[in-house]
Amino acid sequence: MHADPRIGAETVERLVRHAQDGDHDAFTRLVDIFKGKIYNYVLRMLGDPETAEDVAQEAFIKAYSSLVDFRGASSFQTWLYRIAGNLAIDTMRRRKYRQGHVSLDQPLETGDGDVERDIQDERAGPERELHSAELKRKVDEAILKLSPKLRTVILLYELQGLSYEDIARVVGAPLGTVKSRLFNAREQLKRMLADDADVSLQR
Repeated sequence: MHADPRIGAETVERLVRHAQDGDHDAFTRLVDIFKGKIYNYVLRMLGDPETAEDVAQEAFIKAYSSLVDFRGASSFQTWLYRIAGNLAIDTMRRRKYRQGHVSLDQPLETGDGDVERDIQDERAGPERELHSAELKRKVDEAILKLSPKLRTVILLYELQGLSYEDIARVVGAPLGTVKSRLFNAREQLKRMLADDADVSLQR
């Protein structure tokens, strides 16, 4: 089920209030709205689809059980990202997680039914097709080599489209720290991808 792209913050807030009042259908609707974005985020954190699905499901279960504690200090989406991100990091630490291979340039469905293409090769036509397989592999490996803290901010900002302020709320760090981590993540990626100048890391 695809979420209606016209759904806005007011609708989400209303659904959250109803869910907090015990409306199970309202929470199911919230899951429908955000499951694509949360899954894609966790997938890029872990690099393994099966584990990402489990962690995303666990995130919604935890969100439901903690719903009474959500006071709206941040957006519901930001709150969800924080839960999911913490669970993903816990998974890596607990299992000494070894990431698999997930293409960060492959189209993935978002929670609103749109398609993300994320980090892209700017070449076009046959040349891009010939170049893309190796480029994807390099980008995949580069992202997954970042530390969890740097990987989190680069994914949330460049790929998920969150603002600095929202990322600060997600990771529980000062705004300056978020900007510093984002800068460091970009610099590390640039060094790792130095031979591929046609990779865009800016949104």
